[in-house]
Amino acid sequence: MTQKITITDSTLRDGMHTVSHQFSPADMAEIARALDQAGMDLIEIGHGDGLAGSSYQYGFSSASDTDYLKAVCDVVKQAKVTVLLLPGIGTKKDLQAAAEIGAKAVRVATHVTEADISEQHIKIAKELGLFTVGFLMMAHMEEPEKIVEQARKMESYGADVVYVTDSAGALLPDGVRARVSALRNAVNIPIGFHAHNNLGVAVGNTLAALAEGATFVDGSLRGMGAGAGNAQTEVMVAALNKQGYLTNCDLSKLIRAAEDIVAPKMSRPQIIDSVALILGYAGVYSSFFLHAKRAAERFGVDALTILEELGKRRIVGGQEDQIIDVAYELSQKQALVR
Repeated sequence: MTQKITITDSTLRDGMHTVSHQFSPADMAEIARALDQAGMDLIEIGHGDGLAGSSYQYGFSSASDTDYLKAVCDVVKQAKVTVLLLPGIGTKKDLQAAAEIGAKAVRVATHVTEADISEQHIKIAKELGLFTVGFLMMAHMEEPEKIVEQARKMESYGADVVYVTDSAGALLPDGVRARVSALRNAVNIPIGFHAHNNLGVAVGNTLAALAEGATFVDGSLRGMGAGAGNAQTEVMVAALNKQGYLTNCDLSKLIRAAEDIVAPKMSRPQIIDSVALILGYAGVYSSFFLHAKRAAERFGVDALTILEELGKRRIVGGQEDQIIDVAYELSQKQALVR
């Protein structure tokens, strides 16, 4: 097998959820330098919820997008510095500023049924000369045929790659295969896959995506990320090497970066605890992990019950206020029982 695979490391963006968005610019620079020297293709950075994500709603980061970008762009010599933009949070102005500082790529992320809101952002990104990825989140919530419709829209807007994004870590290998295969047969641009590990199958799902023709995949060092985290970059690369795929990554350098640089900076271990497990089982957005825990503590209810109810209501990213509503309702019901 000689297929060349392009890897995006998201330690410095999705991994920000693990540290409550508190990596400093110096932290980011140190980790980005190590990733760059290890041959990483794209290094995604910034607040966990993308450009302009630092807010009361999503949690404040320890520095601004500008500070993070300047710190990383100063040390990265080969990889594409990448940002995430969620329409409705990040704006044209934010994207222009990121490109001026030195970002070379952007991932424009929407819910899996809402690709139409990415049109202006993808077109602006292409005008700015950025490598542009269409990122279809919560891909478990729709069947392959519906995802194909949305992917074709992103392709028509000018996206260079389109991703099947398992934001809830809810997919199993067969579900990944079906979605990636459908896209591979329907669009003329490369297919990517982004995994979360809430059901413990992030690396396995990534291999399933590659087997069906995906050529872009994501990971994060030590598996950092929302919920139970992402596919663990160093583990994923080891698996890709054993499977015979070609990458630009130096496995030994990735292992050292994970063990010596990232691990000491983590505020908590990245594990599949009960809350993360229910995220995947109920199909709830992985970024709700800490929000649900805080709401449970505030209202004296079980975080698992909150997540199960969010899953029943099919709540998605951008509806974080519903976490508080659900927690409050559950606390009132609990009080009546007492």
